[in-house]
Amino acid sequence: MDISSTRNKKNIVTFSKAILDCLPQDGGMYIPAHEMNLRPWIYYMNENTSFSSIAGALTSALIKDEFSPIICENIATKAFPFSPELKQLDEKLYMLELFHGPTGCHKDFGISYLASCLEHILLMENKKATVLAVSNGETGACIAKAFENKKQLKAILLYTKGSMRGLKESDFIWNGGNIYPVEVDGNEEDCFKVAREIYNDRNLIEKYNLTLANTHNIGRLLPQTFFYTYAFSRLKNKCFTDIFYALSADNYGNLIAGLYSWKFSLPVNGFITNSTPSVYADSKGDCTVLDSIIPLEKRGKADPLNPSNIERLEEVFCTNPAVIKGLVFPAKVTKEDSTNALKEMFTKYHEFVDLQTASAYAASKLRSDVTNDEDGTIVLVARNHPSLSQKEIKFWCGEEPVMPKHIKELYVKNQPKHKILPKKEEVEKILKEINF
Repeated sequence: MDISSTRNKKNIVTFSKAILDCLPQDGGMYIPAHEMNLRPWIYYMNENTSFSSIAGALTSALIKDEFSPIICENIATKAFPFSPELKQLDEKLYMLELFHGPTGCHKDFGISYLASCLEHILLMENKKATVLAVSNGETGACIAKAFENKKQLKAILLYTKGSMRGLKESDFIWNGGNIYPVEVDGNEEDCFKVAREIYNDRNLIEKYNLTLANTHNIGRLLPQTFFYTYAFSRLKNKCFTDIFYALSADNYGNLIAGLYSWKFSLPVNGFITNSTPSVYADSKGDCTVLDSIIPLEKRGKADPLNPSNIERLEEVFCTNPAVIKGLVFPAKVTKEDSTNALKEMFTKYHEFVDLQTASAYAASKLRSDVTNDEDGTIVLVARNHPSLSQKEIKFWCGEEPVMPKHIKELYVKNQPKHKILPKKEEVEKILKEINF
């Protein structure tokens, strides 16, 4: 699979190159360079095909020019000892649960796949790589779990005071592991500022083989396309109507992954999401991307620490103009809409859902004009374990979801061994220390 940049379609690189050096020097974001017909693979799968097998087969189909089928299967098998689950709520409503990974967060899937893929590439090329990330606890725990026992990968995790949690001391670099957590004497904005300064320094990227573990890295984004094939494999023999996915906007990672699935020939009729100031429905109900009025060449570089994926959405819409009207359906969801949806999921279906999933469910109800009620099947994409929204759920529903033991353990505080000032040179010292 060829990869190109959103800012320069002639900037073609391999998949391996794109995830190792995930920041195009033209300031854009890496994207699949071409549409691909994966329908023969997609239709071969069924409800008995495991998620790891789906991931392995699709990886092989997408990047067969770089990796053998055996390596692709190995990458997926090691990445996914866990799986999503598709639950039927009624005749026309299903819920795709993405919270069955080690931290109860949908990020587990993308980060675990990226770590497995990077480890194989680095082993083949006899290289090592480092990830620098800012964490409020959740992201750090995901990275630590995914990087566990990886020999070619290291991670520096920046925390604000008192926010370090959920890490095993055996994973720390000074104990023989590959995770270097550090407390920054500053706020979260300071952490992002210093990390951004590191990733804006091309010399440091090349010297320490720095890459990213967020969705700016297409190796983190690509596995999110597997969610939709997994859902379809469970639906195709019992659902004979239009299929729509309802998902929360967030940074548009799951939406753009869904659109890539469509570009890879997955049968899908549309994606319903909550409106934001950047992506919303116009007076006719058609999707509008606000940033499109500003030419890419007049914008600054895409932010490596805060990937919005809006730029990737624009590329899909520009390449396929009909997509903006025919596949993406935003809805203006108010706080009241979300809380009502949260309560309805509990009272009607006896299901707890996190706040983002409630927003997605509210959006699907508001866009019943698209799904035509009886003619459309909705797959509600549930991002995180409902216990991560425990307090809000109890407030609105009167009951709270039980937090599983493995998630509860991630809230145990860690005492920082290393503290730094929010300065670029302080992080450079750590990079030098762990790489030499």
